[in-house]
Formats: sequence, structure tokens, C-alpha cells
Amino acid sequence: MALTPPSFAPGATLSGDGVEFSVYSRDAARVDLCLFDASGDKELARLAMGRDENGFHRVFVEGAQEGTRYGFRADGIYSPDHGLWFDPAKLLVDPYAKELDRCFVHDARLTEFGTETADIVPKAIVTCDRPVEVKPPIFHSGGFIYEIAVRGFTMLHPDVPAAMRGTVGALAHPSVIAHLKRLGVDAVELMPITAWIDERHLPPLGLSNSWGYNPIALMALDPRLVPGGMQELADTVATLRAENIGVILDLVFNHSGESDRHGTTLSMRGLDNLTYYRHVPDRPGELINDTGCGNTIAGEHPVVRQLVIDSLRHFVLQAGVDGFRFDLATILGREADGFSANAALLADICADPLLKDRVLIAEPWDIGPGGYQLGNFPAPFLEWNDRYRDDTRMFWRGDSHKLGAFVTAFAGSSDIFSRHGGDRTRSVNFLAAHDGFTLMDLVSYTHKHNEANGEDNRDGHNENHSWNNGAEGSTTDGVVLSARRADVKALLSSLFISRGTVMLTAGDEGGRSQKGNNNAYCQDNALTWLDWKDLDDGLIEHTAMLSAIRKRFPALTETTFLNGGGDVEWLTAAGTPMTVEDWEQPGAGTFVALFKTPDAQQQRIVRLAVIVNRSHGEQPLALPLPDGREWVSLLTVGRPPNGMVPARTVEILVENH
Repeated sequence: MALTPPSFAPGATLSGDGVEFSVYSRDAARVDLCLFDASGDKELARLAMGRDENGFHRVFVEGAQEGTRYGFRADGIYSPDHGLWFDPAKLLVDPYAKELDRCFVHDARLTEFGTETADIVPKAIVTCDRPVEVKPPIFHSGGFIYEIAVRGFTMLHPDVPAAMRGTVGALAHPSVIAHLKRLGVDAVELMPITAWIDERHLPPLGLSNSWGYNPIALMALDPRLVPGGMQELADTVATLRAENIGVILDLVFNHSGESDRHGTTLSMRGLDNLTYYRHVPDRPGELINDTGCGNTIAGEHPVVRQLVIDSLRHFVLQAGVDGFRFDLATILGREADGFSANAALLADICADPLLKDRVLIAEPWDIGPGGYQLGNFPAPFLEWNDRYRDDTRMFWRGDSHKLGAFVTAFAGSSDIFSRHGGDRTRSVNFLAAHDGFTLMDLVSYTHKHNEANGEDNRDGHNENHSWNNGAEGSTTDGVVLSARRADVKALLSSLFISRGTVMLTAGDEGGRSQKGNNNAYCQDNALTWLDWKDLDDGLIEHTAMLSAIRKRFPALTETTFLNGGGDVEWLTAAGTPMTVEDWEQPGAGTFVALFKTPDAQQQRIVRLAVIVNRSHGEQPLALPLPDGREWVSLLTVGRPPNGMVPARTVEILVENH
């Protein structure tokens, strides 16, 4: 379906003598522009908008200027059974709003037909674009991404001024940058910072959304996280880029916070429900829920496609971000017949002159039919690899017959990413993310403990492939605590030696815990706020060493698949080639990967040995070297080059003359 583009930009466009306001609605009988005073509380004027032949409603307001507060009202048939939600009592936020005067707050009035909502709905603010110089992305595939929940990351940081805590601006604070530099972070990935609303069941429970994956305005920054607006984001991006750290925005184009039939009417639903959301064919009153959030944005519609593209371009042009991670990205490739790697929206993103060189990361699944699409997104999309996560977890948990699956993941997941002819991995390797157990909780809890979420522990994943090392949760048993710490170190080591892009969630490098809560989206409190004083500095240093080792040896950051054809030797701990029998032993858990690789420190080609021992006992090690050379441990100073590999460890050795 093609749509003739308007001769003017949707949203609010400043000109020399006023502002042109425009919004799309195919079915509204009338759309009015509402102008408000500087406080956003008093309506000053209500102006009828003219409709053109393409379904755009527009009006020019002479004398309007930057800072003008506004919203829309749409009138027409109210018949939810037919997918029509027109209610002139509802003030509606412009889908193209670039700034809001306040945050969204859930209120029952937002769900009631005929009830006035202007006093509780944020007003869009007319902005003047201030483009930055768009530079090539700093981040490249194979690098180290650090996932950050902006608010919780600095709420308890002792060095960040109180007024800055919990904001994007705090990421540019010298103490925060020092931590990122210590870890060797190549890019921060910011969980959603656009304006969102709490799910309706949270306020009665005294809870609030802490993740932001429930958006209303797709371009507007949330005032709680970015009080300084686009300038704050642009300044932070510039500061981080000056330190060679890229910025990736996690964006949600799969659903909106207007939710299901019983949800709020705040923006797209009230303007043009049948255009912006997907519905069951021939049943326009029934929303498709491929997201599990009540609705699904219709990414195949030209108006929506343009909104998504314009949103992405907005963040590149006005802030200079490196790229984007797309939540439930299968939705972006969903068309009438299901997912397609050639879907119009995915093609638009990859072909856009401003976007085609950006970092693009897909979360390659949703809950709809055929929703699991790992490995099927078009290049250059990188993809979150949950198979890597699960196979690595099960290997270290001690599951039988998992050595082959773990090594396949370690080698770049060629079984997934070579299916369509590629010779490089597009895997984003991770062991824990915002959604699920923290890394320390993974080795401290066998079962989820989400009672604080108010859903009787029904929410969140039930199968986490986790283990508790002998005690469930909090304990003072030194043996258990030592085992957990060793397992976290082994998991971190496994991650940083794996082929592909590495992703670590903020705080996991220091042993953060959420007390077994694996669905902490509604815990905007000390449970999810990073307690900087309680972080384990030894684990942080271990992570920093791993990151430095990864950067030192190109064999670890290379993105071609390991295939054993001269790029790696697979050995036993005794130094003999791995046999089929060695690989297929039910309890197999020890191997050596031997690389020849440039060494940035020694400025020559060296041999690098990665030794994995998941067993609970030491393993004898004997790796031969030519006379005059020795093995040197890169993780533990003074460890003998030959001898025993400690239980539950990953060792990294380099040959030295």
C-alpha cells in the first residue's frame, strides 16, 4: 500500500511566521488543534484542522513559536467493536511530538468514553531542531555493549550530584565515564528513554514501571530521564563519543502503552486506531496481541513506517547516536502473511541514507505465530542470541551432552547465522539482560522469586537454567558464596572469549542482585537501583581484565565463524586433539581452544590458549611449546603454565619468549 507523502512534515513545523501543525487520521470526521498556555494547564484556543486528499489534517497558526504547548482532539464515530475510538473529550498527544511538558500518569479517566482528560495528558511542545554533526558509528560488530537502565544506574551513585541522578546527563559524569573506561566499554545501550506510561495494574499495587518498555510518544524523551530534552541527550552522546564510547538507543516500535481494549486513549488509538494498530482480519474491534502487551503497532502501514523511520532519523540527526536496538523486532518484519526478512519496514531502515550505516540490533522474537526468528533478520542487523545464553547456562550448570552446543555458541553460532549464506556471526552474546535473572542471581537461585511484583509469582520466566550452589538465595555459608563467585567469574570469562558481539548488563560485572526477581520491570526502587558501594571490586577487575584481553587479541573479536580449518585447534587439557569420543562424552566439560593471533602488546603473532574446565575437580594440563618459550597466565599472575586447571574456571594463557 503506497501513500502519497504530504508536502509538509507531520507534527509541528516551525517557519518564519508561525507553525504548521499536521496529523494523519483516515477515519476522523474532524480533528481540532488545541493550544495551551505556558503552564500547559489552560486551553487558549481550539482550531479546526483542514483535511487533504491523503488523510492529513493540518492548520497553520500564525505567530506560534518554539515552546508552544499543544494537543489534538479527534471527533467521529465511537464504536470500539468496529475499531473506532473517536472521543473529542480526549486530549491526544501528537505521534510526532518531540518534547512533552510532563510525564504520563495512569488514570482511570483515560479509559472512559466522554470523560475530559486535558488536565492529566502531557502537552506536546513545539521544538526547533538543532542538528548535530552526524559522524560514523564508533561501535563495530565484535565489540562490548553495556546495557543500562538509565534511572537505576545512577540513583545511588555517591559521586553523581543528587539533582543529576537517574538521568541521561549523569552518564556524562566523570566518575561514570571512569567506570565505563575501566571496563573497556565500546558502546552503552540505553533502555528506553522515550515517554512511557505505567501499566494500569501497577498504581493500585504501589508499583511503577522502571524499564520504560511501554511507550506513548515514540520521539519524545521522557522528562523523568532526560529533563534537559534533546540537548541533554546530544551533549551526553558527544561526551561519551569523545571518550570513544558509542550510544545505542533501545526503542519500542512493537506496541504502545495504550494497551488492549480496556486501556487508555492517549494518542494513536484516539487519532486512528485502525491505521496504527493491527487487528484480526474482518474483526476490526479485536486487536492482535503478538507482543503480550495488549496491542501490536502496524509496522506494515505506510504512515506507521514513515513514523518509525522519522523517529530513527530524529535521534541520529538531533543527537548523533550510533544506532538502535529494537525490542520484539519480529514485529518490524511482520506483514499480512507473517514475518519476512524483506518486509517493507526492515527494507526502509536498511536503505535509508542516514540509517544504513547505523548499528542495528534486533531482539528476534515476539509471541505471535512464527514469532521466533533468530538468525533470519537481514544483514546488517545484529541479533540477541538467546540460544547462546541458554546453551552456555546449561553447560555451566552441568547438564549432560552440552559441550558441543556450548562450543558451537562459543565459535559464533554458525548453525544459526550461516543459514542464509553469511560467513560472519551477527550474534549478540549475552548471559543475562534486563529481562531475567542478574548474573549473580543466576548462580544463587534455582527458582524465580517475584512475589514483590504483586502477581503471586506467576510472572516472569519459569525456566531460567539456573542453579543455587547449595542454598536458595541469601546465605552466610562461605563455601556457597565462594562457589557462586567462581561461577560468575567463569561465566564472565566464557562471554568475553566468545565470537560475536558481547553484551553485559550494568552491575553484573560487580555481582548485583535482585533477590531472585527475574521480572523486575515494576521495581523502581532499591531492588533495581545499582548499589555502587556494594559492588564486588574483584569481579569488576576480572571483567576489566577480560575486556582488555579481548581487545588485545584480534582472534577474540574477529566475527568470522571458527571452523577448525586453521583458525583454531581443539585440544584436550593433555594437549591432544579432541576426538569425536571426547566431544560426545555425556559429562564432557573440559577443552582447550588454541589460536594463532596477533598480539597488540607483543607486536607479533603468538599462540593463545583458552582452557575451559566446568568440572568440580581440578584437571591436569599439559600444553607443549617449543624450547625457549613458556605459557603465561593472563588472568592469574603466578599460575604455573603446566600443572592443574582449577575447577569451574576459564583460563587464558599466552606464549611468551
